[in-house]
Parts: sequence; structure tokens; C-alpha cells
Amino acid sequence: MCRSDESVERRLTTILAADVVGYSRLMGDDEAGTLAAVKAHRKELIDPKAAQYHGRTIKLMGDGVLMEFASVVDAVHFAVDIQCAMRERNTDIGEDRQIHYRIGINIGDVIVEGDDIYGDGVNIAARLEGLATPGGICLTGDAYRQARGKVEAEFEDIGEQDLKNIAEPVRIYRIVVDRSIADVPSTTAWSLSLPDRPSIAVLPFTNITGDPEQEYFSDGITEDIITELSRFHELFVIA
Repeated sequence: MCRSDESVERRLTTILAADVVGYSRLMGDDEAGTLAAVKAHRKELIDPKAAQYHGRTIKLMGDGVLMEFASVVDAVHFAVDIQCAMRERNTDIGEDRQIHYRIGINIGDVIVEGDDIYGDGVNIAARLEGLATPGGICLTGDAYRQARGKVEAEFEDIGEQDLKNIAEPVRIYRIVVDRSIADVPSTTAWSLSLPDRPSIAVLPFTNITGDPEQEYFSDGITEDIITELSRFHELFVIA
């Protein structure tokens, strides 16, 4: 087998992607207050927990964060602690002002460039975050096999899912942080008949810029539309 002389640094690592649900709406309602709250959560909760579990922040992306952990177990402990702490922080806040994170965890091979990482390992983690319910955590089958028996958490198998721009279906598990939330099916896994009320389907936006780095922006628009439409209880919203 012939190999290129070009040297590409790669490593196997645990990738965690998280973002704020409905960030555009929150910013539209109260830009200064939302920014202050997100910064406070990062300073008072996310950064200390990352240090506790040996995590490294790769990049901040407005409402999102991409992180790297040497251990899947550490990444899962971090995610569970964050979601439990956010539930407490939201206790005395009005529902329309609450900040909820979605988290995706994957273990995979990545390309390393300086302090940044790239590749399908990163992309899958980002897609998983989009599958998680508000306040929820999703992880791949590979990550689940590393964490099971080592983390005191309830895992649920939600089956193989087709992820955007990922060639093969990926086995997905979710961690039950709050049973009342977990009992709500993931929008990607609904197989229910349509109810007797107006229904609307939201199709994904396509990134036509040619720049893969803008994928998160087109995905974010779709997710924000779904979030906004879901506020109208008279509508049945399908992703």
C-alpha cells in the first residue's frame, strides 16, 4: 500500500458538542441578558467542571461549545453534572428565559491541526447534539460501550439513525437525566400517526456556500424554526 508523504496528525479521542436550545429566540427576547447568562454558566459551571473531568475546550461557537476528553467516562460524568446543575439553575427562572443545553458525545479518530480538531468524529458529535432533547445527552454506540458499567446512569437505545453527511447509520443511545423529559420521543424517532390538529414539517436547510464550516449555521436555522413552532401547542411539528 502506497502512502502520501504528507504528514497528517491524527488521534483517537472523545468529542463532546453542546449548544443552547432556542438561542436565537432567547437573543431576540433579551440579547444582553442571554449573553450574560451564557457567560455566567461557562465561567461558574462549564469551565470548572471541564477542569474537574480533564476536558479541553476546542472552540466556542456563539451558543455552542466543542470539547475534547481523554476518557469517555469523564465526558459522560461532565455531561450529566452539567445537565443536573442546569436543571437546578433553571428552578427559579421563568420558562421562557430558561437556558437548556443539548449534548452529544462521540469517540472517534480526528485530524489535529494546532489546537483544533476535524473529521467525522467531530461531525458525528455535532449531529448527536442535535438529536438530544433539551437538557438531554446522546452518545454513539462506541461511546456507550466505553461508559456502560462505569457510569451510574440510565441508558436508552434509540436505534440506528441516519445523520446528515455521515455515510453509514450510527447507533445512538441517550442518557436519562430527567425521566419526564426522556419520556418525550426524539423528533427523529417519532413513528406516530398524525393527530387531529394542524401539522407542519420542517425540512433541513442546505448549506450552498461550499464552506463546510457553515454547516452548523444552516442546521441552527432549522433547529430554531422547530423550537419556535413547537411553542404553538395547536401545531404538531415534525422535524
